[in-house]
Amino acid sequence: MLRSPLAPASMLAVFVLPAFSALADNADTANKSNNPLNLAPGANLQDYYTPKLYDSNVHTNDLLLRGTLPIAPSDFIGVPQLLRATLPLSTRPDPHHGYSTGIGDLNLFDIFLLKTDGVQLGIGPQITAPTAEQDELGTGKWQAGLAAIAIDSSPRGLLGALVQYQSSFAGDHDRAHVESATFQPFIIHNLPKGWYLRSTGTWTFDLKNDTHYIPIGLGAGKAWKTGSNIFNAFVEPQWTVARKGDGLPQFTVFAGINVTFGK
Repeated sequence: MLRSPLAPASMLAVFVLPAFSALADNADTANKSNNPLNLAPGANLQDYYTPKLYDSNVHTNDLLLRGTLPIAPSDFIGVPQLLRATLPLSTRPDPHHGYSTGIGDLNLFDIFLLKTDGVQLGIGPQITAPTAEQDELGTGKWQAGLAAIAIDSSPRGLLGALVQYQSSFAGDHDRAHVESATFQPFIIHNLPKGWYLRSTGTWTFDLKNDTHYIPIGLGAGKAWKTGSNIFNAFVEPQWTVARKGDGLPQFTVFAGINVTFGK
């Protein structure tokens, strides 16, 4: 009986192709959940816990309640938009050597997706409202500025950055002027079964007081589908590797769970 030379290749394809398909599906799921320019509604619960600041024994915590809403192109605005709102629940040292916990300043930004193929590009305005319940939990100032995002997505993961700039323009006259910038890299490396490695530490620059700190993160997470939704849980320790100024974070634990709806 003659055996076709294609038979071994066919048998190999039967076993290998589903594995590659599953790997691609897992990578696509993780990318959709981690991509800040994914055009899908989302809800995030994220926490930054800093157990110690430089030159002090105090700690801080910021629990971020975040929602993202996509807006389809219209006759007036011909590109899709992503509206993101972030409300922190913060803990900070108070003037009485204790701690205050409460709502911080509300941040809103509206990203216009200027390029959706290849490297995705988005830019748009942002505003921060002085909604903090206590002085130590916010700036007391209205702030406005710009946010810009670039993301390169591939089966290997995501590579990109979010850059933000803000300056105060109104608010409590007794509070200091605010001018700041942040740079947050997105380095996501996909692993099998929805697991991934991540580094997303936010570099923060206080332009008014000429201080800054630069953390580097290394963490892991897992994304998985439940029905039509994607859940994503992660933890990312972040170490400050460069700084200028006192009272800045030495080490931070960043953790959270994200839900992407309908994708």
